[in-house]
Amino acid sequence: GPLSERPLMEVRLGELHAWISTRDFSPQGLLGAVQKAWSSYCAKYIHVRQGGPAGISMLLAGYCLLSYGWNYQHLKQHRWRKYH
Repeated sequence: GPLSERPLMEVRLGELHAWISTRDFSPQGLLGAVQKAWSSYCAKYIHVRQGGPAGISMLLAGYCLLSYGWNYQHLKQHRWRKYH
């Protein structure tokens, strides 16, 4: 199919620049991309018949990493250091 309709995982490395140039980077286009990503995540991991803990644990792990990144400067200042 056309390059603009292909998902990212099916785009070859040489076609990546052309594929990115076909994307919509307006606020409405970015919001639509986030909504599509969230709905596909929910369809794959959350709204399944016999779901396991994978979807929720991925959200929890992402939150932990994001929280650590936000607080890194504060945590870095309170390390025990050996002054010599």
